[in-house]
Amino acid sequence: MERLRPFFPKSHGKPRVDDRRVLSGIVFVNRNGLRWRDAPSAYGPHKTLYNRWKRWGEAGVFTRMMEGLAAAGAEPQTVMIDATYLKAHRTASSLRVKKGISAALWGATYGGMNTKLYAVADANGRPLNFFMTAGQVSNYTGAAALLDDMPKAQWLLGDCGYDADWFRDALQAKGIQPCIPGRRSHNEPVRYDKRRYQRRSRIEIMFGRLKDWRRVATRYDRWPTVFFSTIALAATVIFWL
Repeated sequence: MERLRPFFPKSHGKPRVDDRRVLSGIVFVNRNGLRWRDAPSAYGPHKTLYNRWKRWGEAGVFTRMMEGLAAAGAEPQTVMIDATYLKAHRTASSLRVKKGISAALWGATYGGMNTKLYAVADANGRPLNFFMTAGQVSNYTGAAALLDDMPKAQWLLGDCGYDADWFRDALQAKGIQPCIPGRRSHNEPVRYDKRRYQRRSRIEIMFGRLKDWRRVATRYDRWPTVFFSTIALAATVIFWL
């Protein structure tokens, strides 16, 4: 709690309900995939949990928690990039949503309605940055979005889904050496450090651990800002505390 407290908003007027109890309830609900009304009474009224979750999520508190702790404890000499699909539950992909549907960040793929989560992780497989799109969006979109916030690193590991000359050139312009194998359709063989590339499995393990939280593995939230808060909170608890 002492490490998280600097990221809490300041209380104005009436003091807030106990931060530790409320935050513990928020973690319990998101980890177990519960409805807010099903939260155990030991954490207090479920409306208090939900209101705090909604208010802090809209203010970006949970995202700042993850990014702040990651900036202080990361080992970015080698970074990794990858993406994974997160299944959208019918409550998230309801067709009754008409306004803002293009910004809902879910889309149809062969596996159904999905959201795609991109991540940059450090050498130990701990997440540094996330970016989210609809499921059908190309990996290049996520790579371009994460490029500006890429930490100073010596190497970047990525699978053949990031095999693009413009991406390699952009990384080298930032002083980062790409370790990315070429696609089978590539005209010429791409040389890369195969031994170093084996470490990329750590980002796959990171995605697996994130999906242990049921509200990450399945998207129940209609609005992407709320869902993104769940991902940031899970990353904070699992990897940075």
